[in-house]
Amino acid sequence: QVQLVESGGGLVQAGGSLRLSCAASGRTFSNYAMGWFRQAPGKERDFVAAIGGNDRNTLYADSVKGRFTISRDNANTMYLQMNSLKPEDTAVYYCAARQGWFRSPSRDEYEYWGQGTQVTVSS
Repeated sequence: QVQLVESGGGLVQAGGSLRLSCAASGRTFSNYAMGWFRQAPGKERDFVAAIGGNDRNTLYADSVKGRFTISRDNANTMYLQMNSLKPEDTAVYYCAARQGWFRSPSRDEYEYWGQGTQVTVSS
């Protein structure tokens, strides 16, 4: 059974940092691209960042470019380092995985999803 579990969310002041983790289990994800999405109350789930399977190339939403860094330390663990956080970064953050190398920004292309972790940035 495939499972993605996020951790590392919490409450932080504006300008602070958090590091999210995503642990995947149930299969080897070396050939899967993985990504982070976020959903604020009353809004759609938006793309944040993605990283390729074997190639480890990355893609970021313009709103987080230069502040967030996505990485993977092995096939089944992914991170999102978030620096210079802003109140508008407040959302539930989800990790996702899709078969194939392409780091897609489209949520419809991801097959597996975690349950999410809350990130709250106070002003």
